[in-house]
Amino acid sequence: MPAALEAMGERWSFLILRAAFDGIVYFEDFQATLGIARNILSNRLGKLVANGILSREPVASDKRRIAYRLTEKGAGLVPVMIALRQWGEKWSDRPPAGRVLCDLRDGAPIRPVTLQAADGRPLSYQDLCWIDRNRPPGATGEGARAPCCGSALATVSVEGGSGTDRSGGG
Repeated sequence: MPAALEAMGERWSFLILRAAFDGIVYFEDFQATLGIARNILSNRLGKLVANGILSREPVASDKRRIAYRLTEKGAGLVPVMIALRQWGEKWSDRPPAGRVLCDLRDGAPIRPVTLQAADGRPLSYQDLCWIDRNRPPGATGEGARAPCCGSALATVSVEGGSGTDRSGGG
């Protein structure tokens, strides 16, 4: 999680990403839509480009204009953005307003973003545990497996793990 927060960990970056997801590509349109100061927008766009989340491309019809588009890495954040929106709509004091995100093919609203096991079954927070990539496969004993929601976070081994915790936990 630290790398994700480094790339996205502040309000304007999330709002810019949401606007890009909504199809906004030009500096002036980001500024008008978000009401953000030019210097802050320029800084955040620069960071998003430097982190590979947005690309910066000259517009063929007007070389003075620049288009900022989601990269594959940026598009990988779309589920995070959707999950945050759904969480906000669920727990807000106000009813959801505005547009509803739908499946392009069917026109039906999308389902809530959920956690799923490798076999597709839904998981709750209580069904999760952390994995220590440095622990030998099949290891047992203290901390080998425990739920995340307790006082101790679980550590179980993953065969072929890199030993680097990129999950943001433990």
